[in-house]
Amino acid sequence: MLRQGAIDEVVAGKFHIFAVETIDEGIEILTGLPAGGVTNKGSVNQKVERRLIEFVEQARAFHAGFGQP
Repeated sequence: MLRQGAIDEVVAGKFHIFAVETIDEGIEILTGLPAGGVTNKGSVNQKVERRLIEFVEQARAFHAGFGQP
């Protein structure tokens, strides 16, 4: 499945290939943080949810300035 050049780079330790079954597993490998649920303090998913809520609040405030509901 992989080209020989990619296999050679893995063998040389230049990068790693990880098999994951879920996106959460991949997030944990990439960030070094628990993906967790939105209720897990400090988890990536909680941080993402918090940031999305901030975006929604900013959008509502922006629209409110133009008389939009």
